[in-house]
Amino acid sequence: MQIKIKNANVLNPNGKNFKGDVYIDGKIISEMKENISIEAEYEIDASNKLVIPGMVNMHTHVAMSNMRGLLDDLKFDAFLNRGFTLDSKRTDDEIYWGAKLGILEMLSNGITAFLDLYYSEDVIAKAAEEMGIRGFLGWAIVNKEITTQKGDPIKNAENFIKNFRDHELVTPLPAPHGVYSTNRDDLLAAKDLAERYDVPMTMHLSENKKEVYDLVKKEKKRPVEYLEDIGIISEKFIGAHGVYLTLSEIKTLGKYGATIVNNPLSNMKLGNGNFSPILEMLQYGVNITLGTDSATSSNHLDLIETGRIASYLQKNYREEPTALPALDIFKFMTINPYKVLKKNIGIIEEGYLADLAIINKGINMEPSDGHEIESLIYSGSGRNVEYTIVNGKILYERGRFPGVNVEEVINQNLKIHNHYKSLINS
Repeated sequence: MQIKIKNANVLNPNGKNFKGDVYIDGKIISEMKENISIEAEYEIDASNKLVIPGMVNMHTHVAMSNMRGLLDDLKFDAFLNRGFTLDSKRTDDEIYWGAKLGILEMLSNGITAFLDLYYSEDVIAKAAEEMGIRGFLGWAIVNKEITTQKGDPIKNAENFIKNFRDHELVTPLPAPHGVYSTNRDDLLAAKDLAERYDVPMTMHLSENKKEVYDLVKKEKKRPVEYLEDIGIISEKFIGAHGVYLTLSEIKTLGKYGATIVNNPLSNMKLGNGNFSPILEMLQYGVNITLGTDSATSSNHLDLIETGRIASYLQKNYREEPTALPALDIFKFMTINPYKVLKKNIGIIEEGYLADLAIINKGINMEPSDGHEIESLIYSGSGRNVEYTIVNGKILYERGRFPGVNVEEVINQNLKIHNHYKSLINS
């Protein structure tokens, strides 16, 4: 399919902005110039709109979208216990429909790719493939004695990687759950998988005090120190949260060029009691990205709002309004993820894969001339997204999802949600 975006105002995180026409031929951005005369099968007039690289949600549990509202206002231990209890009773069908619901929400918010951490990722891969979104799917690895998975989590992860390693849209990877739920041998086995199959590895990292202090008591080391000691920290390492980090740990992460995913809404809602030291991590070379976490802990999958809150938190805590400007946030959600995910995406230029979003500036973002990125981050939201294109295919168009029975997705998830409520109340 050929798509021509006319009168585009392209915003790129590398500063190479552009005004003119963008021509997509198949999966690739093939031409960008002031006036493209050739016709396309589909044309979009982007006058008074913004065209941006597709956003990447770097930490979520997408299949939990049908559990939204069921874990609200719980202490963290109770939150985890209820979540694990429901996880142990979930069917593949429930995971599949939950993933579809979350993917619909992300597409409507201009998110073209996501990094997931869950079990049964083969089921989530099926949903991602059917919906057309780009998925980097991390198979959860936890201690064998506490897992809710059938079989050995390490073997499950390897089989998943083998089965999807050459997939066009799905990139499979190992995902140890955390230092409190994955033992040393399984962490090392996950590292071996990442190295043998040349993929990244993601895990929860220093999300709350208890996680840190329990490990210090057990290993006499903080999480980053412990993970470095056993060879886990590398340029392929993606740590979700990174809230309770010392300066020494930050320097270690930067030394290896590791990636941290900031999840400010989830951290605040769960009462983690601190904020991620993003400015220090930037200073020492850590690659920073953004995540929404699941719909149970932040309750929505809107990355623009997540980025705005990330910026405001730094400004407020540090009493410095210039801290973490809008351009940094824009990089976190577009180009920075692909420093570790290693795809030819993240900017809109000829030869790049056509993953992008078109933003209707609307009343809430005007006037914006000359400060469009600031307007997007500080005034916009996912509701301003009009089109989401992944791999050269329009997946969201002005409230519609071409080829998707949205009513069926909603009804299936409503039944599942009510079933979960009955389990909680029984």
